[in-house]
Amino acid sequence: MTAKQQSKDPIPACPLWITLPYTLFVAVLTPFYWLRYGPGNFLWFSDLALFAVLIALWTGIRLFYSMMAVGVLPLELAWCVDFATGGRFIGLAAYMFDPKEPLHMRLLSGFHLFLPVFILFMLMRQGYDRRAFKAQTVFAWVVLLASYWLTPPEKNINWVHGLGPGPEAQKVLSPGTYLGLYMVLLPVVAYLPVHLVLKRLFRP
Repeated sequence: MTAKQQSKDPIPACPLWITLPYTLFVAVLTPFYWLRYGPGNFLWFSDLALFAVLIALWTGIRLFYSMMAVGVLPLELAWCVDFATGGRFIGLAAYMFDPKEPLHMRLLSGFHLFLPVFILFMLMRQGYDRRAFKAQTVFAWVVLLASYWLTPPEKNINWVHGLGPGPEAQKVLSPGTYLGLYMVLLPVVAYLPVHLVLKRLFRP
């Protein structure tokens, strides 16, 4: 079989023993997150990755999980490291140890621990789609604009108002200037290096 023929072969979905538990977890998490944090919370890149991986598990579409590998995999791995240190490393997982946060919500937030495992599993199983860098860049721009215009500044979804909690995270630049600079630098500084590493590590 030629490489051209192989490229046209359908990509199999993941086994049901993997896909069904993941689907059940997302089905449980969604209403709890919606009621606790509101619909705008689903604009966080990690939350969107949860749904993108779900679609990829059912359909086998490489582009979806490859985009999430570019967009969130390093951040999710950093979250796992921070969790292992009790949230003291960079503070990403500090809320997991906050007794004010309901236990069931903290347990649901544990998806950050297995999300990178699923992404890496699919990369090893099916390879890396080279279109992911461009696709993730466009997707991120749409999400950042939506986060800026559709969510309260105090929530600072995806850090569109500054790198830190709340709208007071940065005061040096005007909000529009910061957002524009953020949208330019994110693909160059964060996505491109990851894309180059994934191209080298995983088959196309």
